[in-house]
Amino acid sequence: MTKLTLGTHPFLLGFEELERLVERTAKSGNEGYPPYNIEQTSATSYRITLAVAGFAENDLAITVEDNQLVIRGRQSDDSEGRVFLHRGIAARQFQRSFVLAEGVDVGEAIMENGLLHVDLTRAVPETVVQTINIRKG
Repeated sequence: MTKLTLGTHPFLLGFEELERLVERTAKSGNEGYPPYNIEQTSATSYRITLAVAGFAENDLAITVEDNQLVIRGRQSDDSEGRVFLHRGIAARQFQRSFVLAEGVDVGEAIMENGLLHVDLTRAVPETVVQTINIRKG
């Protein structure tokens, strides 16, 4: 018996790239830091919100690489000369990735009260009806 995957199913022609995206997302290893929300703000727009308390705007980098939104954070270590009796707030770096569908554009990013908001919009494609003529052979 042959195992059918998403890209090789006979009814799903041309979806091989989707299967690769699913595999890449599964391997991205987002452990859960920083926590985030994804909300739909309208029929064609979304907002990703990351809790990045302790990070400044210049500690964060947002890039789009190969249909993947990548948000990286790196805090500078300012503990030199300080004596901590308890250190529960760790200065750590992170990388959070989100796979974007074709036609999804990244808008603006806003930093507000320790939350990073990234707005996304999805273009609505025009409905195209194509009639194929049958030629007599």
